[in-house]
Amino acid sequence: QLQASGGGLVQAGDSLRLSCAASGRTFGTYATGWFRQAPGKEREFVAAISRSGDTTSFADSVKGRFTISRDNAKNTVYLQMNSLKPEDTAVYYCAVTVYSGPDDYTDRKKYHYWGQGTQVTVSS
Repeated sequence: QLQASGGGLVQAGDSLRLSCAASGRTFGTYATGWFRQAPGKEREFVAAISRSGDTTSFADSVKGRFTISRDNAKNTVYLQMNSLKPEDTAVYYCAVTVYSGPDDYTDRKKYHYWGQGTQVTVSS
């Protein structure tokens, strides 16, 4: 089970840290990704991290502003979001995948288990 949390209402320029907590002992065997979906839009890739944490991938729209990390001892992946913009407003979802290639990380069809989303709203 995946539990995403940390969303909220913030102003442009603020920061938020999202957490994706997993139950079970196998979390460290999966790469983890974050996706987001704004109203009326398709779910899009945001960031991903390999199972060991040594490889990360980001959408161009968040590069330089967002970072992703993981603590496998705590079964948790974090998405640190800085310099938030109104266009970052969306429901954010975390998901896990057995794939390990950077090209696979951006494809939501490669993720086999999804958590519920957490709402992030950025006001201008």
